[in-house]
Amino acid sequence: MRGETPIPCVRCNQTVKFRDLLATAGDLGAAVLATGHYVSSRLLPSGRRALFRAAESARDQSYFLYATTQPQLDMLRFPLGHMAKADVRALAAELGLPVAEKPDSQDICFVPGGDYASIVERLRPEAGEAGDIVHLDGRLLGRHRGVMHYTIGQRKGLGISTPEPLYVITIDAARREVKVGPREALAVRDIRIGDVNWLGETDFMTACTDGTDLYVKVRSTRAPTPARLTRDAAGEPVVSLVQGEEGVAPGQACVFYDAPDGGARLLGGGTILRTGAVSAGLAARVA
Repeated sequence: MRGETPIPCVRCNQTVKFRDLLATAGDLGAAVLATGHYVSSRLLPSGRRALFRAAESARDQSYFLYATTQPQLDMLRFPLGHMAKADVRALAAELGLPVAEKPDSQDICFVPGGDYASIVERLRPEAGEAGDIVHLDGRLLGRHRGVMHYTIGQRKGLGISTPEPLYVITIDAARREVKVGPREALAVRDIRIGDVNWLGETDFMTACTDGTDLYVKVRSTRAPTPARLTRDAAGEPVVSLVQGEEGVAPGQACVFYDAPDGGARLLGGGTILRTGAVSAGLAARVA
């Protein structure tokens, strides 16, 4: 355990849904594979196929599909991307499909009842070991019941009583330590990313060298925010947020778009490795 907050849906799309299903489709001689994801796909003038946000923004699933590769995109089709969910349900009812009234899925589909903690603890018992909850100023505030119960930006369920609201700022899994602090300590400006899947027109590192402006989502429920691709002193890629963001958690995805709204094109994304605070003062406190 590394104290990160992974996204199972992304890994599922990378492996079970696309890698394995596409392999099966190929074995069957299928020309394309259609899925029910709410995202749009269409050809570019260059002949490449690209992904775009769904027509109904509240249903858009492009954030979870950022790791889809170009060869996969060329074979995939997403017929629901231009439709509203209500219209899809109406069509399913008209066709007599039993899933027409199926409730929306809110939990990890392979975890019964959404109790992911019990599965993590069974596979990695050390994630359930107790440890300290420490304030950024060094004060010991209490004990926690395992780092797996916490994520960056969390406020509720900390198990401590304080006069001011506190949020999880960092998680040190090796030391079993959860650091908390005020909301302003959550703000970050720079994001280091890894395992990048780039779907833009140029090479990714060239885009970073050129200081490419784009929009990014650091959580699936947030709107895209302005950012710039750059490189640090060591030449590694950095996503610099124009306005800063709160609760950016390692293990989550930083997903790239070419526009802030509408049918924005998905340009790929990567896994958040670490972040840099908005101010030097906060950076020193979070380190």
